[in-house]
Amino acid sequence: MCRRRFILRKVTGMALQAQTEIGPVSLRPLVVERVWGSQTLPAWLPPPAKGSLIGEAWLTAGECQIESEASLGRPFAELLAHSPGKFSANSDAPEFPLLIKLLFPNEKLSVQVHPDDALASSLGQSRGKTECWYVLSADPGASVMVGFAEDLSAKQVRDAIAAGTLEQKLRSISVKAGDMVYVPAGTVHAIGPGMMLLEIQQTSDVTYRLFDYGRLRELHVDQGLAAIKSATGAGIVAPQQMEGFTRLIASPYFVIDRFMVSTERAPLGKLGQMQILLALDAGCFLECSSGTALPLQPGHAVVLSAEPIVYSLRSAFGCSIIRIAEK
Repeated sequence: MCRRRFILRKVTGMALQAQTEIGPVSLRPLVVERVWGSQTLPAWLPPPAKGSLIGEAWLTAGECQIESEASLGRPFAELLAHSPGKFSANSDAPEFPLLIKLLFPNEKLSVQVHPDDALASSLGQSRGKTECWYVLSADPGASVMVGFAEDLSAKQVRDAIAAGTLEQKLRSISVKAGDMVYVPAGTVHAIGPGMMLLEIQQTSDVTYRLFDYGRLRELHVDQGLAAIKSATGAGIVAPQQMEGFTRLIASPYFVIDRFMVSTERAPLGKLGQMQILLALDAGCFLECSSGTALPLQPGHAVVLSAEPIVYSLRSAFGCSIIRIAEK
């Protein structure tokens, strides 16, 4: 395996200090219950307790536990706090810049919208929330809703919410496995059931629910109306073939690539830049310049800090790996 390059050590009382090199950081997924969630999860996640509906698995949250041996069981936030500048282009940011999730919707999610950076800042939030969804699997007829089908005034949106017809005003898009859907901040959107999504977003938990299908949860109509943008460019993004990988999307906040890895070593590139890897199949390995290799578990994020370590990917029989980098 890749050498464990970081050790968090006690230096004075409860104070901790990080060694200079960090290397690959493997994180344990954190499952989160949601009213729209499912009891059916991928085999690489523990089965949910009876009656629990799991809607999300957070892969890069600060609460995720480190799986690497040197700091086994410690929260990712602890490493972030003691390694400023290693995990974001903005060394002053208090948290990891990107939150990666897996979504398991068994029912429709609420119709909602997120603020952009400017609005979030005016409200005392660290950032807005632009996101995208990579469709890992989808039943026939599965769909998402992004933006309005026609221009609506704020009054028309408010009236549709009151009448329970807001969903009918949205643009519905059928999706299949392999589709990438871009959802910039300010886009009114919703996710339907019957699919599994990989969601990449700015780290923000600010969600304004506009309509929730009669569920007894708080709505945020006034805040949501202030956040809505009439045109955002949301929708399915066509992939681009690059040298050695496929570019799924490039946004102002993140760049996402897919590597189809075989027995031939695939150079990872982006030397010295923070990256997140997610294997979609078993049998994938991350190789370090030292010649050692780290197995990549499906559904477990591996974060590579901004260090000048040369990495490559390999598989015994072929697999797919998603690489996410901060823009």
